[in-house]
Amino acid sequence: MVEQQLRARGIDSERVLDAMTAVPREAFLAADVRESAYADGALPIGEGQTMSQPWIVAFMAQLLELEGDEKVLEVGTGSGYGAAVLSRLCAHVVTVERHGPLAATAKSTLRDLGYTNVEVRNGDGTRGVADRAPYDGISVTATARTQPPQALLDQLVPGAPIVIPIRRGGSEHLVRIRDGQAERLVPVRFVPLVGPE
Repeated sequence: MVEQQLRARGIDSERVLDAMTAVPREAFLAADVRESAYADGALPIGEGQTMSQPWIVAFMAQLLELEGDEKVLEVGTGSGYGAAVLSRLCAHVVTVERHGPLAATAKSTLRDLGYTNVEVRNGDGTRGVADRAPYDGISVTATARTQPPQALLDQLVPGAPIVIPIRRGGSEHLVRIRDGQAERLVPVRFVPLVGPE
């Protein structure tokens, strides 16, 4: 996975490659899909959600440019795999998941695997987690319409990046925004970012 899917496709941060090597992807999946854990594609995790392909997880982590002492917010915990990868790159991860069963399973899996610097919350990710703000980076694993929620932007340390898929004009792209400056990167496909019903 690391050599063929990641390094060969432009993931060049050794810290990110080490994190991707260290985190057991299969441990975050149900038994019936574990044999596909390292395949180059998204995998179902329940509640209509998916675990992103390894390259996307690594690319989003690399875009945050973490050095080790940061506090990061992840919106869309899913299985907890992405939070586990981020936890090896920064000091503390706060991750929020709107589906209660997924949040509970992720919390249990992360605890059982010894990821003590990850805090799992169940709630509306579009609101962020204000009581733990500000963040040195935010990673969003669901697609926003036209722009990121203002609450997330408000919870960033000045100069810190948010990495988020955004849908505009009928297409989705991964975007990194820092101090209001947006870099449109690669086409992606994520589940929609859902706010208050």
